[in-house]
Amino acid sequence: MIVLRPYLLPPAVILLAASCAARAETFEASVVGVPDGDSITVMLERQRIKVRLAGIDAPERKQRFGNESRKALARLCGNRKARVTWAEKDDYQRLLGRVSCAGTDANAEQVRQGMAWVRYKQQYPELSGLQDAARRERRGLWTQHAPTPPWDWRRHNPGKLK
Repeated sequence: MIVLRPYLLPPAVILLAASCAARAETFEASVVGVPDGDSITVMLERQRIKVRLAGIDAPERKQRFGNESRKALARLCGNRKARVTWAEKDDYQRLLGRVSCAGTDANAEQVRQGMAWVRYKQQYPELSGLQDAARRERRGLWTQHAPTPPWDWRRHNPGKLK
């Protein structure tokens, strides 16, 4: 039987384990990776933590505009401090939250630039207007005639995700 002794765990692990979906947690950490257009990796007290930007879904890396989306998020957050506010984890155990880098809401900026779709529009109505404007002004992925949403692309290309 494994017994966890909280006094032996780093404070970052205790912070993450203690939070629950009912209450949002906020922390600042250094961004050490940008794997795609809707997630970052941060270093918090010598722990790598994966964060998924809530409310958005960016093209997959092998999908059209996937690399551009990743580069846009890297320009915004790469090698900077990020402020992360989160309340839950996704199915892959990444923190699901709002991310701000250099005072800019990264979730909103990815949508504004046309580098991500809004997911769950009812939960994130402030992002819907940004997506409508990006589509109207043909920014980013909206320069395509009929861009394929990543959730459809993943369903039709399960072998290309890695």
